[in-house]
Amino acid sequence: MKTRDEEALLARVAALLESPEHAGHPLHDALLALYRQHCDQHEQIQRLINISDRYQLLAMEARQVTQERYEHSLRRQRKLSRISDGYQALMRERNQALHQASTHDPLTDLPNRRLINERLENLVNQGRAFTLALLDIDHFKRINDRYGHDVGDRLLVAITQTLSATLRDYDLCARWGGEEFLLLLADTHLEEAQPIVERLRASLAAVAIPVADQRLSVTVSAGMSQHRPCEPHQTTLKRADQALLDAKRAGRDRSLTDTL
Repeated sequence: MKTRDEEALLARVAALLESPEHAGHPLHDALLALYRQHCDQHEQIQRLINISDRYQLLAMEARQVTQERYEHSLRRQRKLSRISDGYQALMRERNQALHQASTHDPLTDLPNRRLINERLENLVNQGRAFTLALLDIDHFKRINDRYGHDVGDRLLVAITQTLSATLRDYDLCARWGGEEFLLLLADTHLEEAQPIVERLRASLAAVAIPVADQRLSVTVSAGMSQHRPCEPHQTTLKRADQALLDAKRAGRDRSLTDTL
């Protein structure tokens, strides 16, 4: 682009070249050739500037399109990441729920047979001592028959709460059957387990739930057995179950140890 001084100088030169009085001047032709060369060069430079401007404009437009595509791709990727994170969180929740459902009793939320059997196998494989106690609510069928299964369920939940609050942190209680519970007392010998089970039976006898205008309470029978080295845990369970049967036959509301 020409400055004002350049434009003024070129206008002055053009006027001198067009003036008749300078037509015969010795420098006229040289100045005319120089003037035309300058004009040609200026036009070439202007064309190059125009080409450069168009190229820069196209380059800017291309960069803008690329930037917009990149931002769109980035937004899409973030959206997909959020969807993926949400899906993974949902899958984790579903897996946790499935695991909970497969290893815990739905009514009491206690571990079920599957989970406690896994724990028993681990203890046997590790060679650790443990004592099992099978607890049975005395005459629970009469309660269901007389008051209905809703009352029976409420009683089971109340007993579960007492069991969970009374046991040691490292003990495990599972719902073994309808009204049966299995206690796994890890690293505990039979002589240590007996007072624990008796205290637990006393606590369960104090459990009462309101039914109509009365409070319903129960007693509990228990059978205990200590795991013996090298025996499968199923054998220990059978001995505890036999001890529980002996306690029921002896009049219930008591705990006995196996005699096998």
